[in-house]
Amino acid sequence: MTTHDSVDIASPMLIALDIDGTLLHPNGHISDVVHETIDQAQAAGHHLVLATGRGLDGLLPVAERLGLTNGYAVAANGGLTIRLDPTAPDGYRFANARMFDPAVVIHAALALVPDVLVGVEELVRGWKVNRLFDPSLLNGEQTQATVVDLCAGPACRISLSAPEVRVHLEALRATGMTVTTAGPDWLDATGPGVSKATTLERLRAKLGVAIEHTVAIGDGANDIEALAWAGRGVAMGHADEAVREAADEVTGTIDEDGAAMVLASLLRSAAGQPAEQPTERSA
Repeated sequence: MTTHDSVDIASPMLIALDIDGTLLHPNGHISDVVHETIDQAQAAGHHLVLATGRGLDGLLPVAERLGLTNGYAVAANGGLTIRLDPTAPDGYRFANARMFDPAVVIHAALALVPDVLVGVEELVRGWKVNRLFDPSLLNGEQTQATVVDLCAGPACRISLSAPEVRVHLEALRATGMTVTTAGPDWLDATGPGVSKATTLERLRAKLGVAIEHTVAIGDGANDIEALAWAGRGVAMGHADEAVREAADEVTGTIDEDGAAMVLASLLRSAAGQPAEQPTERSA
């Protein structure tokens, strides 16, 4: 694993932050320490970008809680990019939507698992579903629809839920879409080549941030490409081995406020103070 002591930390950085398991505890709690370091990093002029598998209905309340009312955010595993804007009617404006034809993935999933729950994320807000998901599993309103309707229009992300559906990961990737896991019973699909990493790279170029001035922090399988992409990729201490292996370094767990440790190290470096050495953990 490598460190990045040579980076001119005084320059604005693009800091990509996963939400669930990185900033947000399973019970919905965000620690005061995380709040404080996000406030400090934002005040220092860095680009703080929430980069999440959540859709807009799940992302926007977290952005508001964290006081992130300006700048960019990436939702739906890279399928959507928004610009947070307090002057906009809903507090944001669409910056980019990377849409794809969902039909091939939906038909493949139903052929493999006839009882699979299928959710197609709407571009504006909410979901079209073949059957209702448990409300705790999807952020936003659900509208039941036929398979024909689910396949009818372009989508930015599809979610699939069924017991052990993860065993079909490679079969669904064979459709050419980007498919990631979020536990044994959940798969998400976005368009070909669409991930947090590819969308963050587009945003990096738009903002004119050098790649060595990028940081990504995450804990899930959908963060692996982003951790590999970033100039400094940091896995949370509780992340699975594959996630930790993709990162340059490993920080503390969410219970140890690992994300805040990373943000604090950036702020110390900018102030000319010695940065703490990253934590490395073996599997």
